[in-house]
Amino acid sequence: MTARLFTLNPLSGFRPKTFAGHRDAVVAAYFSSDGTSIYTVSKDGAVFTWRAKDSDESDSDEDPSPIPSTSQNDLYHRIANTRWGVYKRHYFNQNNTKIVCTTFHALSNLLIVGFSTGIFGLWEMPSFTNIHTLSISQEKISSVAINSSGEWLAFGARRLGQLLVWEWQSESYVLKQQGHYFDMNTLDYAPDGQTIATGGDDGKVKLWSAYSGFCFVTFTEHTAPISTVSFAKQGNILFTASLDGTVRAYDLIRYRNFRTFTSPTPVQFSCLAVDPSGEVVAAGSTDSYEVFLWSVQTGKLLDILAGHEGPVSALAFSPAGDNQLASASWDKTVRLWSVFGRSRAVEPFTLGSDALAIAFRPDGQELAVSTLNGQITFFDQDGKQTNVIEGRKDVSGGRKADDRVSAANSSSGKSYNSLAYTADGKCVLAGGNSKYVVLYDVREGEGIMLKKFQISQNLSLDGTEEFLDSRKVNDAGINTDLINDDEGSDLEDRLDTSLPGARKGAGDMSVRRYRQEARTKSVRFSPTGRAWAAASTEGLLIYSLDETVTFDPFDLSLDLTPQSILEVLTAREYLKALVMAFRLNEKPMIQRVYESIPPSDIRLIARQLPVTYVPLLLRFVAENLEKSPHLEFHLTWSNTLLLVHGRYLKERSGEYASVFRVLQKGLSDSEQSISKICDENSSTLSYLIDQAKITQKAASQEMS
Repeated sequence: MTARLFTLNPLSGFRPKTFAGHRDAVVAAYFSSDGTSIYTVSKDGAVFTWRAKDSDESDSDEDPSPIPSTSQNDLYHRIANTRWGVYKRHYFNQNNTKIVCTTFHALSNLLIVGFSTGIFGLWEMPSFTNIHTLSISQEKISSVAINSSGEWLAFGARRLGQLLVWEWQSESYVLKQQGHYFDMNTLDYAPDGQTIATGGDDGKVKLWSAYSGFCFVTFTEHTAPISTVSFAKQGNILFTASLDGTVRAYDLIRYRNFRTFTSPTPVQFSCLAVDPSGEVVAAGSTDSYEVFLWSVQTGKLLDILAGHEGPVSALAFSPAGDNQLASASWDKTVRLWSVFGRSRAVEPFTLGSDALAIAFRPDGQELAVSTLNGQITFFDQDGKQTNVIEGRKDVSGGRKADDRVSAANSSSGKSYNSLAYTADGKCVLAGGNSKYVVLYDVREGEGIMLKKFQISQNLSLDGTEEFLDSRKVNDAGINTDLINDDEGSDLEDRLDTSLPGARKGAGDMSVRRYRQEARTKSVRFSPTGRAWAAASTEGLLIYSLDETVTFDPFDLSLDLTPQSILEVLTAREYLKALVMAFRLNEKPMIQRVYESIPPSDIRLIARQLPVTYVPLLLRFVAENLEKSPHLEFHLTWSNTLLLVHGRYLKERSGEYASVFRVLQKGLSDSEQSISKICDENSSTLSYLIDQAKITQKAASQEMS
């Protein structure tokens, strides 16, 4: 409940000053821009303004005199040697609320405060004038920041996974982002690899841009946790299965739910698969142990596949297009169904343990199955077992706070609950209830582990530490981390405001709190083969071979600066300036150099450009096609680069697949817009010519 004043540099005779008087914990303390005042903010909603006391003044807090402005060094000594006193006491007077976070913008004297009720406010100091108050969240604002110019405010609400950027002068949102409130259960890549769909325990389905990492659409039609999401291989359609007993289809052009599939009797759907043609969707049940098939066009139930004796855990259609549907179940079997065949006789593949996940190789010639005993078993088309990977030791790792045994001897989490083949079918990616995601080489019957990815280093999650600290275990053998849980330290966090049976509430004090575990619920490979994503406890993680950061200098040197690039550009050494701009890798600089190159020099520069920079320039041109009016300039660059470096690019077509996709999209969009304009202009010209002929004919008749 106190603030203290220290010096960063040693000062003879200095003793730290103490600012006391608050009745609750002090959240923050700030200097004013001129150093004449200090503001302290406490959790109970009090703001104290401190100023210098006169040397002959008593300890009363009535109108201390301010420090006169002086040089920076002199001001430093004066602040350190000043006797500070309370000048004014102010109160926010927000009922039943606490101050959670605050920040201060010294240049504009703005104090920004975030409250536990989701309200934030701006006050101008030292007059304590309220400029703005707004409710922006349903939960408490856990962090706040302001940009250097004092125009944009950023707020974070930890419980909702919310990030908001607010332009307070115009009262408008610059950015609104929110993750899943509960765990993220499943994910899938769109066919172009640019979009990722996720589903969570909160019943929401979200679409994320794989390039920017932002969520741009949220669907809220489901009323229970999402179990699986899957894109159709053709067309902009997303299918989702949920424990609320529905399977839904979403149109990703108009962003609407255009079809809802249900079963004759209510069941919970645990898995989902879409036919490669996009005409049939299948979902498996945990209640009736059946697989349901619907027509996407009509929405009607086509068939019910019965035969499993346990909950259906995973479904997958064969990519080969032979109408084969594989289903895995907790009854220790995998079944292959001929969806449109007359016969329903199915020979099950028997496993040694409960089946958790399945995946077809991209060519459809091999099926991988993960089981509860930590094995990954491989079958060919005829049902013959071709390989087994023992993955128990690979996936195990991390000790939980309440574990009585070490991580090596613990039986929990030693299995994979999600599998994904790479785009070329040479490797399998596997993730489970541990901090590791493992990549295996499965070519020609091999089962070699290539790499282990640790998805989290966050020590506040269970299962990230290999060894527990014995100093944290009390005499009763209980880990003190489980007792001193800071999540429930505040009174408002411990209050039970939930309805009976509701999952969202914090729960009363008698309910045990469990720490979140580091786990991976779903893994998927991008269709481009250049990236993979994991739905983990900490959110959506994307691992990529392509660097997408803003500032990623390439072969940077001391003499490589924006000024030196501009000097080279002024000297009309365009090739050198372009290479230097790509090495610095700042987009505004690349844009300036690129647009300064005369069209007549494009062919010469393209021939002399080092091949390392060819894909970078091609991607840059493709991105500019969509937003720049210089269409002929971009098309000339595209044509010249493909003509000159076509052989080099073709040899590495797999590596540069994402570049070609972006270029193809830019070119097709440009073609459509131009053809539309041409059609409109042709119609307008035809109309004008016809009108001119009619006018001319009428004039000739009048003359005759």
